[in-house]
Amino acid sequence: MIFIKAFIIGGLICVIGQVLLDNTKLTPARILVLFVCVGVVLGGLGLYPHLVDFAGAGATVPLTGFGNALAQGVKEAVSKDGVIGIITGGFTACAAGVTVALISALVVAAVCQSKDK
Repeated sequence: MIFIKAFIIGGLICVIGQVLLDNTKLTPARILVLFVCVGVVLGGLGLYPHLVDFAGAGATVPLTGFGNALAQGVKEAVSKDGVIGIITGGFTACAAGVTVALISALVVAAVCQSKDK
């Protein structure tokens, strides 16, 4: 059943992005930033973790899940380290994901050759 929940919630997040792309003048980059910001706000308010409990990877894999991870990292760091946690919390919580993304991009750039148009 968790696969169906993940598929539905992840699909709904993608549908929202596609509707925004098709019906507004927002660029893909702005929609991606919007999704991260929505994840941060919902995570900061404590609402997104309920969605994660319900849908699992359907809520953690999209960019809203990245925003939620940032918010949770900041919350934990502030409770542990105080005000400095506002700066360090997001970096600590998302370091592994950002590292994997950078290494993947480096490998793809090394393997593929770009062509001029």
